[in-house]
Amino acid sequence: MTTVVIVDDQPMQRFGFRMLLESQDDMELLGEAGDGAEAVRLVARLHPDVVLMDIRMPGLDGIEATRRIVAAGARTRVLILTTFDLDEYAYAGLRAGASGFLVKDALPEELLSGIRAVASGDAVVAPSLTRRLLDTFAHRLPVAPNAPQAPDPRLAGLTEREREILTVIGQGWTNTEIATRLHLAESTVKTHISRILSKTGARDRVQAVILAYDARLVNPA
Repeated sequence: MTTVVIVDDQPMQRFGFRMLLESQDDMELLGEAGDGAEAVRLVARLHPDVVLMDIRMPGLDGIEATRRIVAAGARTRVLILTTFDLDEYAYAGLRAGASGFLVKDALPEELLSGIRAVASGDAVVAPSLTRRLLDTFAHRLPVAPNAPQAPDPRLAGLTEREREILTVIGQGWTNTEIATRLHLAESTVKTHISRILSKTGARDRVQAVILAYDARLVNPA
């Protein structure tokens, strides 16, 4: 059973999500919140598998709420709901630690598939879309004036092959593309990715892509 919390400041939007979730035998709605502060409190108390997180809300918005939920070390995964697939809010949500995003006009089956995927540990953003999103907005990353050029410590435990695979993940390659171009079995690619996530502390593939950008393994196009 996948447990879910809905966060949206529009009662009718929450009602629609609630009706959809309650029609599923494998999902349980634990609660609803109308703003980010309430969402953070609910997650701390209820520990849902997935939060459906709206972005623009009064008070604490969905981006900051996501950041606080992730920073608290909760196992809860956040699925951002945005208006457009390539916008600054989707980008900010991923940077804050969300495991993916969906547009608000997604079909019901797309939303349900997204919830199930995020609950199982997958990221709900296509690799190519992740790359396009980061290329569009990565130039807005704040850079400290005297930022050291030392290697990112999160990469220290990676083997040469794992570092190579992290780089091409950051470039938007799918598992099939990695297997074909690097002459590996797809099962081997999955094993490498699992080890990369474990060693770097990245929550999922999307966060691994962001790490590749942060560590300058990949530069914005």
